[in-house]
Amino acid sequence: MLIVKSLHIWMVISWFAGLFYLPRIFVNLAMVEPGSIAERDRLLLMAGKLYRFMTPLGILAVGFGLWLWLGFGFSGGWLHAKTALVLVLVAYHLYCGRVLRDFQSTRNARGHVWFRWFNELPVLVLLAVIFLVVLKPF
Repeated sequence: MLIVKSLHIWMVISWFAGLFYLPRIFVNLAMVEPGSIAERDRLLLMAGKLYRFMTPLGILAVGFGLWLWLGFGFSGGWLHAKTALVLVLVAYHLYCGRVLRDFQSTRNARGHVWFRWFNELPVLVLLAVIFLVVLKPF
């Protein structure tokens, strides 16, 4: 089971790299000047590749987490809270895909300040998950 746990941690770290960086690309996309086609296209290419790369990492992170759950059982309030936060992250990931499609079709209506705040959600969720897993407070 330690191998599964190690793979889970590795996939979570890798997935979070994408969850941290993709919204930062959204900040930059929201700041692109209207006539700067090359910059916009380059950022959209980067965002699209990153989203396609991080999606399987998220699936594997959740998959290894489920494997651990099946191996150790689903007990303790902390694990229920962690599972709820993982669902928030999955929804965040999927919403990032929607935001990316909006940028690709020039339908984005949000500014760079909104995306700067949006960028902070996975940081806060990760902090909460770490405390839940390490401290098991309930």
